[in-house]
Amino acid sequence: MKLYHEVRGCSLAVDIVRRELGVPLDLIWVDVPRKLLPDGSDYYKVNPKGQVPALELPDGQYLTEGSVIMQYLADLRPESELCPPAGSLERYRIMEWMSFIASDLHKGGFMPLIKKATPEDYRPIARQLVLSRLKWLNEHLASRDYLTGSKFSIADAHCYTIVMWTEYQGIDVSPWPNLKAYLQRIGMRASVIAAKAEERQEAERLQANAAP
Repeated sequence: MKLYHEVRGCSLAVDIVRRELGVPLDLIWVDVPRKLLPDGSDYYKVNPKGQVPALELPDGQYLTEGSVIMQYLADLRPESELCPPAGSLERYRIMEWMSFIASDLHKGGFMPLIKKATPEDYRPIARQLVLSRLKWLNEHLASRDYLTGSKFSIADAHCYTIVMWTEYQGIDVSPWPNLKAYLQRIGMRASVIAAKAEERQEAERLQANAAP
């Protein structure tokens, strides 16, 4: 299978999950702004939405949307317990978190800060929305190591990836010690270290190629 990935993208969460599971995937780095694949071909032919992640399945079909891809991968390795069984309340709790992270933190939170087209007078509002969600996460994590208790799950891989965008937005998480400890805890996992190392290598390659 192939994972279509982007430097500093939400697709990092999928890469973390597949490493946790030991699922072999070929990483295909996408130039998302230009919608190009490494060979110069059109990424829209892979994902008409033009977004990452996308997962090429063994039969040649494509699965998109990170929340769905992570559930799909976790179901390939149910013994990992990264995602509870379908139909259980615990599964719905994971889906609840995945929805919140994708909507409130990612699309409704950080994306207005990241997008150049966002009106300047809206940026302070968007930033305050992000800060309020981070404060709430800090309070939630006061009595647990991970989002749903004592076990790392696909929701934590998702949350870590998005919340770490604070680094790119100059947001200091020190005022929220529970959240800071949570990020440090996840950041020490072998899957995260390996995924971020490969991402860093790709970023350095892109920078070298862009140099005059």
